[in-house]
Amino acid sequence: MSPLPRPGPDQAVYVISVAAELAGMHPQTLRIYERRGLVDPARTTGGNRRYSETDIIMLLRIAQLTEEGLNLAGVKRVLALEAEVARLEAELAVTRSEGDQAVADVHRQYRRDLVPVKQSVTIYRGRRTR
Repeated sequence: MSPLPRPGPDQAVYVISVAAELAGMHPQTLRIYERRGLVDPARTTGGNRRYSETDIIMLLRIAQLTEEGLNLAGVKRVLALEAEVARLEAELAVTRSEGDQAVADVHRQYRRDLVPVKQSVTIYRGRRTR
């Protein structure tokens, strides 16, 4: 018998009571966070909440920020800024990669038969007369 496949990090499989237990919170706290726009769990066709591994990690991050003294508005702002930083870092990585590729393309186009002046052979023909 083959083992059951493990759900992916974005696959919503946890009901609210399990998600709350995994995050160390009360289920009502999760509902408040959802109302405030801090988390957005998936919904079944019946309307029940389902949380993913990513949602659980987000809940733990929210708990960490609130323990540090932030209110929920501050937590929401920090999470938005962290998401923006992650997006910009990904964009920068793509831009750097494209830049490296462009430089490599230019280097491949160099003529290999040209010799720099410092390395060229110069024939000495004696003194010039004026």
